[in-house]
Amino acid sequence: MDSPLEIQRQNHEEIEKLERALYSLLSRPALTHEQNLRADHNASQLLDRISARVVDLNNSYQDEAIRKAELDALSAPSQQNDLSEFYSRLVKIQDHYNKYPDSLPVGIDMEIAALLDEPGQDGDDDYEEEDPVALLFSGEEAYGRYLDLYANHTAYNNLKNIGKRPGYLQYLDILLSAQNGLLHSDLPKETRFTKDYETYIKNLHSYLLSFVKKTQPLVDVESQQRSAAAEFDKKWDNHDLEGWEDSSPESKSQTNGDESAGIWCSACQKHYSKQTVYDAHLTSKKHIKATAKQAASGETSANPNGTAHSEKHSHSNQSSAKIRIRNSAYYTYLSTDLLATLVPTLNETKSNVERRFSLTAREREQELLERAKPTVPPPVSATDAAGEEEDEEEKIYNPLKLPLGWDGKPIPYWLYKLHGLGVEYRCEICSDHVYMGRKNFDRHFQESRHAFGMRALGLPNTKHFHEITRIEDALALAEKLKQEGRHEVFEQDTMEELEDDEGNVYNRKTYDDLKKQGLI
Repeated sequence: MDSPLEIQRQNHEEIEKLERALYSLLSRPALTHEQNLRADHNASQLLDRISARVVDLNNSYQDEAIRKAELDALSAPSQQNDLSEFYSRLVKIQDHYNKYPDSLPVGIDMEIAALLDEPGQDGDDDYEEEDPVALLFSGEEAYGRYLDLYANHTAYNNLKNIGKRPGYLQYLDILLSAQNGLLHSDLPKETRFTKDYETYIKNLHSYLLSFVKKTQPLVDVESQQRSAAAEFDKKWDNHDLEGWEDSSPESKSQTNGDESAGIWCSACQKHYSKQTVYDAHLTSKKHIKATAKQAASGETSANPNGTAHSEKHSHSNQSSAKIRIRNSAYYTYLSTDLLATLVPTLNETKSNVERRFSLTAREREQELLERAKPTVPPPVSATDAAGEEEDEEEKIYNPLKLPLGWDGKPIPYWLYKLHGLGVEYRCEICSDHVYMGRKNFDRHFQESRHAFGMRALGLPNTKHFHEITRIEDALALAEKLKQEGRHEVFEQDTMEELEDDEGNVYNRKTYDDLKKQGLI
């Protein structure tokens, strides 16, 4: 058994090491959302270790008996050797290492190294599989960026008397509206007082609480929830919760007498709201048959106002209903408190859902593949760092974004203005492509992009259509040329000229005829 003083010294040392590691971890710049969340979870683990060692250290200081016994053992009498206790303990240590020569002292350094080490730093492409934080989230949550409320949305739509069933985006809007008041305050009481609503709101609160703990590990969510619970208890006792008034005061059955409480018929096992209704049912066949069955079984009939058994049954039902309603109100209040802290995440979730609705299946698949790629950059070596510094030094200052010349440097501004490179020329035939400068614009009429656009329109790329950039103008000009009888413009066979091996020039049609006859 180690010395209590040594254990205290070791706890002090480990606390100092953990505090230095926590400072190193929090001062490290986080480049991505994943790195920031991993750092928060590692910092939370360090804080838990510090808290556990502080508790152990405080308990050891509180135990005066063990400390006194240890001090008495170290304080030897004057007639004995002062180092006798030291040598006796040294012999035990030597015997231990002689028996286990390969054993090493296990310290806090390995734990700190594991927490400060970023996954993927060793060049392992499968680091995400080894990342424990990534396993906490589903694919829909995207490493804690978005909420996955599809199951809660389905449970909400399965509630009764909620009116029109909202879509997922409308359900997110309902949760966002909770910051203006209590969640689901627009639902009717007959819906909020049911068992299904209690189950739904409990599951919603459980998911929101777990999500906050996963995405904000350094936030003391439990204390916030305890404060919200205390505030709820105060409001519930004072009947200050709007929409839950009928559940907080004593039921009307306890204030308005037996008639308003309902009259119990033990034979029919049913409550009747009024005396007249109860009297009318006494002559019904169902009641007579139930009374005869009760008499045959030997049970005593109840008076119209109910027996002790019926009162007990009624009170138990009322008690269970009150507990269910209070639980529903309790979890609704706590869920509203959690949603107030998740408003930015809800907005991001809504934007992501709207964006995904606009994507095709191929784009969604490509997005999943890109998300599966590593997000942590590999470690930069010294040579790479030096090369990056040289590249930064050689960066060209070009605030006007001038075109680069033959030497790789921006051309002079006067030359830029002389050639009119700041003027934009747009060609609709080239799919609204923009050409900078008159020279580039004139040149593009003979390039493949413009020729392809003309072929798509069924028009020849001839000099007649030079300077024509609008599709409407090109079609109008083609129609005008046809009306003037200039059909040769559209006759590609006669317009194209070919040359044979001997240098003779033929049009396309003549050339094809001679080639078929074998004369060329």
